[in-house]
Amino acid sequence: MVTTFPPFSSVPIAITCFTRGLDIRKEKADVLCPGGCSLEEFSVFGNIVYASVSSICGAAIHRGVISNSGGPVRIYSLPGRENYSSVVANGIQSQTLSRWSASFTVTKGKSGTQEATGQAVSTARPSTGKRLKKTPEKKTGNKDCKADIAFLIDGSFNIGQRRFNLQKNFVGKVALMLGIGTEGPHVGLVQASEHPKIEFYLKNFTSAKDVLFAIKEVGFRGGNSNTGKALKHTAQKFFTADAGVRRGIPKVVVVFIDGWPSDDIEEAGIVAREFGVNVFIVSVAKPIPEELGMVQDVAFVDKAVCRNNGFFSYHMPNWFGTTKYVKPLVQKLCTHEQMMCSKTCYNSVNIAFLIDGSSSVGDSNFRLMLEFVSNIAKTFEISDIGAKIAAVQFTYDQRTEFTFTDYSTKENVLAVIRNIRYMSGGTATGDAISFTVRNVFGPVRDSPNKNFLVIVTDGQSYDDVRGPAAAAHDAGITIFSVGVAWAPLDDLKDMASKPKESHAFFTREFTGLEPIVSDVIRGICRDFLESQQ
Repeated sequence: MVTTFPPFSSVPIAITCFTRGLDIRKEKADVLCPGGCSLEEFSVFGNIVYASVSSICGAAIHRGVISNSGGPVRIYSLPGRENYSSVVANGIQSQTLSRWSASFTVTKGKSGTQEATGQAVSTARPSTGKRLKKTPEKKTGNKDCKADIAFLIDGSFNIGQRRFNLQKNFVGKVALMLGIGTEGPHVGLVQASEHPKIEFYLKNFTSAKDVLFAIKEVGFRGGNSNTGKALKHTAQKFFTADAGVRRGIPKVVVVFIDGWPSDDIEEAGIVAREFGVNVFIVSVAKPIPEELGMVQDVAFVDKAVCRNNGFFSYHMPNWFGTTKYVKPLVQKLCTHEQMMCSKTCYNSVNIAFLIDGSSSVGDSNFRLMLEFVSNIAKTFEISDIGAKIAAVQFTYDQRTEFTFTDYSTKENVLAVIRNIRYMSGGTATGDAISFTVRNVFGPVRDSPNKNFLVIVTDGQSYDDVRGPAAAAHDAGITIFSVGVAWAPLDDLKDMASKPKESHAFFTREFTGLEPIVSDVIRGICRDFLESQQ
C-alpha cells in the first residue's frame, strides 16, 4: 500500500546539519538544509523510515532527496517502530536501532527563496506597508523562535545622537522581524552609557507594535560607552523571573558596539556565561588606525561573546543601509540549537559512567557497554563551558579512564570511550562508587553543573553498595543504575536515586542496552529541570 500525504504549504524553516527529527515538533514541515555538511558527522538510524533521533539533513541525503549541497526537504512524523535497518546510501552509513519511540520520513521539499544558512529563520513576515487584519497568531507570535532577548544599545557620546537614532531604527526592524508575541520571542532594552539603564523589561510588552513605540521613546543618555558595566548589569539584573524571564527559554543579550567599549568587557562576558546568557556582539564601524591606541583590548569581541566560533559575532560597516543585515541577524537569534550558553540539561550537567569490567562481561559485550555509554554521551553539548563527561572502569580495582577536566570536545570524549581497554576481574561495585565520588566528583564539587552517575553492571557485587550509594546521594549526585544479565534487582534499586522505578533499569541481554539510552537521557533532563524549580 502506498502512503499518501495531504498537500502542505509553509515557508521552509532553515535548519542546521545536526537538527534531528525530534526537534521539529510538527506532523509535517518544510525545512531547508544547508550545504557543506560533513557526511561523517551525521547520525542516521534506519532506511526510508528513520528514528526521530536521526539528523534530518543526513536522512535526506541518505535517501537521495537532496545532495550534500543542501536544499528543501519535507519531513513527515511517523510512529515509533522496531528494528531500524542499517543501509549504505549516497555516502552515508545509517545505523541499526532495535527500537525508538518516534520516526519520520522525508521527501523532496518545496523550493523557498531564502538561502540555506544552517541557521533557523524567523517565519514572521515583515511589514508590507499594508494594514493586515488582526489574527490570534499575531498575538501569539513566532512559536518557532522562542527566546528572551535583551538589546543592549550604545548610548554614549561615542555614537552621537544621529547614529543613536539610526541604531534604534535598526533594533526596531530586528524586533519586528523576530515575530514578538506571547508564545514567541520576548524582548527588552538596556542602554549602555556612563551608567546602564534598563529601558524596559521582557514582561512589559508582548506585541511588536508596543515594542517599536517603546524603542522610539528611548532618549539619548551620553557619557562613556561602559559596555562591560552594562553587560554585567544586564546579566545580573535583567534576566529574572520578576522581570519576565521564562524557564527553559534561551536567554540572549545582543550587544551593539559603535567603535569600541571604554571599559573591559571580558569579565562581563564571563559573568554572562555563568548566568546562562548567550552574548552576541554586533560591532559597527571598527576603530580607525589612529583610534586603536584608545582600545583597551582589540580582541574584545572574541572575549565577550558566548563562544568564539564566529556564530556570536556580527559586523556592520556603518549605520546606513542596514536593512539587508536585519534578516541574517534574526536567523542567528532564532537558532536555538546554537545557543551554547543557555542552561539546559544538554549543556549544564556532569555525567560520570561507572563501567563494569569484570570477567563475566566478556570483550564483545564490553564493546556493547561502551557503545551504550557513547550513545548517551554524544547527545550532550560537551565543551569547556558545557556538559562534562568522565568514565571509570571497575573490577575489584578501579581505573579512571578520564576525568571531567581531561577533554572538552565531544569528538575527543567519544574517541577515548571507543578506545577503553577491557580489564577483566571481580566485581566490587560499592568500592567503585566511593572511588568515583571521591576522585571524579570531588574535584568539581563547586561546579555549577548538576552531577549524575550512570552505573552499568552485569552481576552481583561482592561488597556493600547501599552505604556508598547513600553517600553519593547525600553529596548531591543522582544515580542511574543499569543492570544486565545477572545483575540483582535489589542491588540496582539500592544504588538508584529516588524514585527507584525511574532510575533503575534492567535488560537480560547486552543488546537490550540500546533502548535504555533514551530512557536515561530523558531521566537526566527530567531531573535537571526539577532541580531548577
